Amino acid sequence: MSDIAILKEMIKDTATVSLEERKGKKQVILKEPDANYSVTIDGMPDDEQVIVIKADAFTSPKAVFIDSKGECKRADFVIIADTGTKKVILYIEMKAGKGESEKHIIAQLKGAKCFVAYCREIGQLFWNQPNFLKDYDDRAVSIKNIKLSKKKTRFDPTPHFFSEIQILKRNGSFFQFNDLIQCQR
Repeated sequence: MSDIAILKEMIKDTATVSLEERKGKKQVILKEPDANYSVTIDGMPDDEQVIVIKADAFTSPKAVFIDSKGECKRADFVIIADTGTKKVILYIEMKAGKGESEKHIIAQLKGAKCFVAYCREIGQLFWNQPNFLKDYDDRAVSIKNIKLSKKKTRFDPTPHFFSEIQILKRNGSFFQFNDLIQCQR
């Protein structure tokens, strides 16, 4: 069983986002609950090769942790894909405007990474898959100023990373999946 199939068995449908078909290609529309903006990612892999998870649906562990370092925060979405040629995990945090401080965004992206680490352990221990979610490339993406662009965002081949976890910063609301995963650290 593939990692993606296990994740789809493990995670409730209410905590995932389904792919849509548009002009014969797959896309996903990431929407913030209670917000009037969204981000569209075109060129998504086939359904059996990808899962899109609403990472902030995972209950905050505030009953256990003090949260003095932001350890209870979570990014908005996690996209995990295994296309056969590329294994990648995208951590995505979205802000309609300029957003919050870099420190806050970093904490959210780190929290999503911890959520994936938790899923990894569950797959290894409960599904008896010792290599579950191993050898995946991580990409952290901060998308801001979402409402500004109504046209496709052009890909800038020069990555704009900041912080200790190397976050790719982008503005706009329309992206290509391959552009997001090809950015090198």
